[in-house]
Amino acid sequence: MCSDGQLSGDALDDVATLVAERNRRDARLTRLVRAAELSQAPERDGLRSMASWLRGHCRLSAAEAARLVRNGRTLAHLPALAEAHDAGLVSAEQVAAVARIVTPERLAAAAAAGVDLTVLDAVLTGVAVEQPHADFVTVVRHYLADLDPDGPEPDPTEGRRLTLTRHADGSVTIRAELDPVGGEKVQAALESHVQADRPAGDERCRAQRLGDAFVQWADTTLASGALPVLRTVKPHVAVLIDVEDLADPATGPAAGRMGFGAIISAARARWLACDATVSRVVMGPDGAPLDLGREQRVADRYLRRAVELRDGGCVFTGCDAPTWWAEVHHLVHWLDGGETNLENSALLCERHHAKVHHGFRVERQPDGRWRTWRPDGTEIMTRASLAPAA
Repeated sequence: MCSDGQLSGDALDDVATLVAERNRRDARLTRLVRAAELSQAPERDGLRSMASWLRGHCRLSAAEAARLVRNGRTLAHLPALAEAHDAGLVSAEQVAAVARIVTPERLAAAAAAGVDLTVLDAVLTGVAVEQPHADFVTVVRHYLADLDPDGPEPDPTEGRRLTLTRHADGSVTIRAELDPVGGEKVQAALESHVQADRPAGDERCRAQRLGDAFVQWADTTLASGALPVLRTVKPHVAVLIDVEDLADPATGPAAGRMGFGAIISAARARWLACDATVSRVVMGPDGAPLDLGREQRVADRYLRRAVELRDGGCVFTGCDAPTWWAEVHHLVHWLDGGETNLENSALLCERHHAKVHHGFRVERQPDGRWRTWRPDGTEIMTRASLAPAA
């Protein structure tokens, strides 16, 4: 019989084996991504970059797609680290940690300082293989500090990052990294709202008050009307809801769809409508002038609103461009007799609008799905999730 200790040891051995195998698979994936990038493979599917292709066709997050592409570029400069990654000794996370060393600017600075990149590669690989991850990150940090002991040039944009992650229930998680001056500006703006809204008996914690202040900041900014106009439309909070649900006094869960894709209840939509303009959009010949015929070539704001509500973003397969990046495209060109109406319209980002005027084709199916074809007549398909190997 096996003792509990032996079983635990076997489990730990399995974990270590799988971690090494994952590292090897990550290394192979990184190499393939790099090869596809160098060969400009995404152009075949009408996309500009590997990052956009990974988001649209493999459903990766923007952060993960960017990390894969960045790791491939990093390993091209560090062959010893790449070899250790191939062998399963180095993780994708470690490769990502060293990416800052091989930016074009820092490679130039290293060359000017007489740094031997081969020696640096060997040192980094040795630390990555033999030392804890935290020690590896420290070595990278010390190298960057030594390369530029006076600190970086005062370019505040280099250190700024903000990501918004939408969850299945429509809620949003925001993570930001700001330079000292930018952070000070944001804190000053938020604090003004926090301190202006402190009613008696307020039991909200600090984090809750800051969250409310952040939303109030957005409310105030949108209400000011001073934001840039996007595609002839002022920035606004949009909700699409059937008129029956809007009028029904019931709660009506999941009845409204917001402009960025969140789903809300009818009750929530009615609450928003109390302080908003309610626009009637009829997907047909009566109501808002969706069918403009041949008299008008460019879609007006009524037609654009209807196309945005129907398409939700660029309809080119694999593209995730939002509505405010997109243009209203005539499926049958206006010069060829195509009319300016909802049926003959498609929302396309600027890049893919150009693509469909140079051989690519998009078509809306009777069930409402959009399909895309290459100039050679083959269809662009997003990759289905692969079944686990038997």
